[in-house]
Amino acid sequence: MTEIAKELRAAQDKAVPRGVATKSIYVARAENAELWDADGKRYIDFAAGIAVVNTGHRHPAVTAAVTEQIGAFTHTCFHVAPYEGYIRLAERLNEVTPGAHPKKTMFVTTGAEAVENAIKVARNATGRTAIVAFNGAFHGRTMMGMALTGKVVPYKKGFGPFPAEIYHAPFPKAFYGISVEEAVAGLEQLFASDVDPGRVAAVIVEPVQGEGGFYPAPAEFLRALRALCDRHGMLLIADEIQTGIARTGKMFAVEHAGVVPDIITMAKGLGGGFPFAAVTGRAEIMDAAEPGGLGGTYGGSPIGIAAAHAVLDVVEAENLCGRSVDLGLMFRERLEALAQRNEFSAIGEVRGLGAMVAFELVKDRVSKTPDAALTAAVVAKAQEKGLILLSCGTGANVIRLLPPLTIPMEQAREGLDILESALAEAVGV
Repeated sequence: MTEIAKELRAAQDKAVPRGVATKSIYVARAENAELWDADGKRYIDFAAGIAVVNTGHRHPAVTAAVTEQIGAFTHTCFHVAPYEGYIRLAERLNEVTPGAHPKKTMFVTTGAEAVENAIKVARNATGRTAIVAFNGAFHGRTMMGMALTGKVVPYKKGFGPFPAEIYHAPFPKAFYGISVEEAVAGLEQLFASDVDPGRVAAVIVEPVQGEGGFYPAPAEFLRALRALCDRHGMLLIADEIQTGIARTGKMFAVEHAGVVPDIITMAKGLGGGFPFAAVTGRAEIMDAAEPGGLGGTYGGSPIGIAAAHAVLDVVEAENLCGRSVDLGLMFRERLEALAQRNEFSAIGEVRGLGAMVAFELVKDRVSKTPDAALTAAVVAKAQEKGLILLSCGTGANVIRLLPPLTIPMEQAREGLDILESALAEAVGV
């Protein structure tokens, strides 16, 4: 760690709670898929602000749209003095989200807030109270978000009690032997032993689990959830906060399964680097709440609205869904080739959807014991070499690759070279 980084770390330790975990990269500037720290060191960004800057850091179109909006007005509160951009963006999201049925959209500021409002809407519309989420899920750090989250450390430990009427069911993970059939059976068992399905307002699911380990939900599982919800009168909420906005090769990951949710939550990539989130749902569901029951002072910020309009324009103009597919194929091919080599037998599985790719590190492929220490070592060595990586998973043993979808292919290959070098050093090759 350099002297500048040490000084900033010392200041951070004095001023910022230690529960706000960070890396030791103190950024000075960023451009597309590159960051430079306070010392001028360059990094290739395989994190994208946790899938926020899908369109890259400071995309010219996003920057221009925000600059223009700042020249007009920055805040009036939509409840006080509404503006056309909010309405037009709602129209666009109603059109682009899955399903041909009438929809309505509201805007908030964060992904956790979007989830909270999705739960509010579901309970209000159905008159039911219970919610089903999944083991390994992540839905935010608010009290309801933590209640829904299926991972204790570090998100839930020491923060309870949480809101009531939240239940968790198994999520299919083929690598660990949890099949779709077993996951569906777990839901049926939940309804038999813990909660009457007639009391369940909604089932909330990530089409690809994010913090839980980048496990894609098999298409047949999502279809089974849709059928189960239809049978019991429950709503299906797709949490697309990390998976949405072209990240998986389609605008929304649930589209891979051909499943239409009742409510969909968005954030991260939608704002192009600005705090912004949305909830889109069936019109009759979204209209159930009385006037004043939904919203917030900063919900639908004019700055975020302008950024989101530009993001949707860029996704279409630059075919970022197609780019996501190309990046994902390159990443998976490279990682799968590494996994075939004897010296990299710690790679237990490579998986992903589009440019949402991960590999699981284990002590051996028979026991599949998570190797959190090796994972941390790879992430640290990659950072030393100029590559930003993130880990995830309930065993802290999954490394995820989340570059901006606008990353030049030569930079993506450079990042993979650094990753291979870091992995080789970590395993002692």
